[in-house]
Amino acid sequence: MTFLTLSLALIFVLIPIILSKAFNLELEKDTVIATVRSIIQLLIVGYILQFVFDSENIIYTVLMIALMIGAATQNARKKGAAIKGITWKLIVTFVFVEILTQGILLGFHITPAEAQYIIPISGMMIGNSMVLSILFLNRFTAEINAHQDEIELILSLGGTPKQAIHSQLIASIKASTIPTIESQKTIGLVQLPGMMSGQIIAGADPVQAVQFQLLILFLLLTTVVVTSVLLGFLSYPTLFNKQMQLLKVDA
Repeated sequence: MTFLTLSLALIFVLIPIILSKAFNLELEKDTVIATVRSIIQLLIVGYILQFVFDSENIIYTVLMIALMIGAATQNARKKGAAIKGITWKLIVTFVFVEILTQGILLGFHITPAEAQYIIPISGMMIGNSMVLSILFLNRFTAEINAHQDEIELILSLGGTPKQAIHSQLIASIKASTIPTIESQKTIGLVQLPGMMSGQIIAGADPVQAVQFQLLILFLLLTTVVVTSVLLGFLSYPTLFNKQMQLLKVDA
């Protein structure tokens, strides 16, 4: 693909902008910003990754992962701004997911301990963990606001904060994991994963491409559930004060 053919693909950016304008969706600005940022960021990252892969230095690999975690935290914290200490909670969650997944992959020699494998897989796991965090925080704050009276009633009857918020916490965890789990049920039937398709287009053995894609899918299952559960149990205690009263949470 040349830059000329890539520029022609901007037609797919113009279509949503035109539709947004026609139906007053007010998505034009965000669409343009997202497009420009994606172009700049991917071009910069492409050159950085080439340098990191060629250098084969573990320090650069760690710095790349730290950059991913920092960017993911900065993006996700906006949805949980009302939760005290949400920044460090997100960092702990992303770091734990990274250590867990890479620890299993490298510990059992499932993938080589090389930057070419560690960085792309880490990017997919941290990226999905970020999306799950946003989904969870958005649903969790909405659930709390919708059931505030119920939570306060349980507290007034002597219930603990954990008991009072248990239903909302579990509902939020389930809701945030549904998109990933449901999409995996139809993988290969409704959708062909981009990574697998890309490998096949590049000339890789289709069976090997499928095997690697299955590895990523299995990793995603762990990522989505661990992210929502860990973030949920880190977040709910800070929604109450020392007198076990529910603090105001803005959705």
